[in-house]
Amino acid sequence: MTLNKYSQLYTQDDSLPAAQAMLIGAGLSEADLRKPFVGICSTGFEGNTCNMHLDGLAAEVKRGVQAQGLVGLRFNTIGVSDGITNGNDGMRFSLVSREIIADSIEAMAGAHRYDALACVVGCDKNMPGALMALARLNRPGLIVYGGTIRGGEYQGRQLNIVSCFEAYGQKVNGQISEEEYRGIIRNACPGPGACGGMYTANTMAAAIEALGMSVPFSSSAPAESAAKTQECLDAGRYLRRLLELDLKPRDILTRAAFENALVVVTALGGSTNAVLHLIAIADAAGVRLTMEDFQAVSNRVPVLADLKPSGKYLMEDLSRVGGVPAVLRTLLDYGLLDGSPLTVTGQTLADNLATVRPLGPEQDVLRALDRPLKPDGHIQVLYGNLAPRGAVAKISGQEGLRFTGPAIVFDSEAAVNEGIAARQIQAGQVVVIRYVGPKGGPGMPEMLKPTAALMGAGLGDKVALITDGRFSGGTHGFVVGHVCPEAYDGGPLALVENGDRIVLDAERNTIDVDISAEELAARRARWQRPPLPTYRGVLGKYIRAVSDASHGCITDSGETGVAGETVAELMYNGSSLVWPHGTPLGPAPSPSERGSRGVGEEVVRVGG
Repeated sequence: MTLNKYSQLYTQDDSLPAAQAMLIGAGLSEADLRKPFVGICSTGFEGNTCNMHLDGLAAEVKRGVQAQGLVGLRFNTIGVSDGITNGNDGMRFSLVSREIIADSIEAMAGAHRYDALACVVGCDKNMPGALMALARLNRPGLIVYGGTIRGGEYQGRQLNIVSCFEAYGQKVNGQISEEEYRGIIRNACPGPGACGGMYTANTMAAAIEALGMSVPFSSSAPAESAAKTQECLDAGRYLRRLLELDLKPRDILTRAAFENALVVVTALGGSTNAVLHLIAIADAAGVRLTMEDFQAVSNRVPVLADLKPSGKYLMEDLSRVGGVPAVLRTLLDYGLLDGSPLTVTGQTLADNLATVRPLGPEQDVLRALDRPLKPDGHIQVLYGNLAPRGAVAKISGQEGLRFTGPAIVFDSEAAVNEGIAARQIQAGQVVVIRYVGPKGGPGMPEMLKPTAALMGAGLGDKVALITDGRFSGGTHGFVVGHVCPEAYDGGPLALVENGDRIVLDAERNTIDVDISAEELAARRARWQRPPLPTYRGVLGKYIRAVSDASHGCITDSGETGVAGETVAELMYNGSSLVWPHGTPLGPAPSPSERGSRGVGEEVVRVGG
């Protein structure tokens, strides 16, 4: 079997002597030109704990690749830190960076015709971006997760990155001193690795292992562990095997594999960002995945893991009792997982787990099936007159299943942060943060700073928060994000006023504002889209290209409707779908149709 079927164009074709000369000039021998080329992509950079060590891990991957008679060629792409950018304008670039990562890996590997790929990733958008690229390219490849950070400690208190955001709320409310506040900041992040709870990075790492695109224990081996270094060295052996089998990402990323990932995200109480990312990865792999699929899994799978942000343990604690493989084996034994999908080991998921011990009563990180933390999933998809195309709630059960209260409305994250500092928010209110969606943000920034500040201020269990933005995996409380259509596209969230009664029901899965259709129509007639600054460059491109949150905020659908406008540009006028210029398209989708239409489908199909 030819293992260098892509790179041989550059290395064997006599009509491309310059390519061969440059490769030899870069340090390869003529013997190397007959070997398969493996691209080793790192999202490493020095300015973030999640990514600071990744270039070193990529060097270990290269050692393992070279030991297998393959040529390892390292390259880098970007990695935006969510922890650093949260709560400021830099967060606008976070979700955008997922697309840049995917595009740049695809461009590099496509241009240089690498035969296989290993992507060494660490922070929230690194992993889905890299996996989207692997799915698009469909060449043998795998993900190497940089691993979780160690927990911090200060004055006997366990710390992690979210502790800093909550400490800000405590400081603002006079609950801690300036010295205590600075002490928490100094001790929250004691070294390299991704944020330690079941936040977005660890959620996506676990999901990718469940998908079969990383080797066993990749998602739970800590960043500074010997096991993580060994995983990097072993990557060469797995890549060699993938090349020999010609086993490609789309052979692994099947519908059954995605359903396994949804089960794991639910059982672990993972981040709502998984909804956006797994829908986007599935789209790249040619698999249809919708928000309704998340709801279907939430209906049958309980939350079992007592992990932060709602629980008490960190990923390093899970690692000590057996890691994600032990969770997978336990879920497999419960009949919640399909063991048949192939993985990057060349074996099935069930084969990988055959010698792994399931988790039992010797630990309490993962509860038994008959005593879950929550009897159904924490990710709940809500519909109603505030979210005709859906919204995503994160309901741990601790905050209750229903919340009703008057709205207090903020048109930006900065405004709500100022409101928290000025103590404008009172117990019983529903905090509305709008114009922070994919286009209106732009970039759909996370609302971790306000939710953590509310927690720190003692209001976390006394208010609800809804937004067309998204939430960090570190967010907890009664929160609803991804409200769709977003306010900037004329979604009903744009019409809410202070004092409006909002009803959130995670049992009936509804999200409504208690005003008449006539009043909504009157407000719509008065509504004007707020102007955005003139964005050029990457943010301007993103605003023009991005789909809505219900379709994963993807930018590469390439399909268009009438006059080049995509379904992502539809607005909702209270009873029907319209283009931004006001042309009606027909009645809004019924509940059975919601989420069933892909971005860019023909207008006649959308309008019925």
